[in-house]
Amino acid sequence: MHILVVDDEPLVAQTLTLIFQRHGFDAATAYDADQALLAVRVTRPDLVLCDIDMPGRDGISLMIDLTREIPDCPILVLTGFYSSLNRVREFAATLSQKVSVVTKPCQPMELLRHAGELMRVA
Repeated sequence: MHILVVDDEPLVAQTLTLIFQRHGFDAATAYDADQALLAVRVTRPDLVLCDIDMPGRDGISLMIDLTREIPDCPILVLTGFYSSLNRVREFAATLSQKVSVVTKPCQPMELLRHAGELMRVA
């Protein structure tokens, strides 16, 4: 299973990628929405893990593009901005694909559980 991790903070992105790799996933990293779209077009991931607050285009903008590019691919949103949780959840409910929203900080096993659930139902 291929996972694309999208986060503008290199340490966070690399750590998340490593967590998935250590649990048997093929995981790649993108550091912004534009880089993520290029990666999606090449790799066609089974799951995209997406941060919301990123410079330039944010995670919601990326989610809109992902809906067009890979409509069957589930999205796992990981955000530390609690003030935007309701907006993100409301937006996620309008999308055709499965979306789960998790807050930072998050334990690796919780993240893996959410990812597994999304990929099972996708």
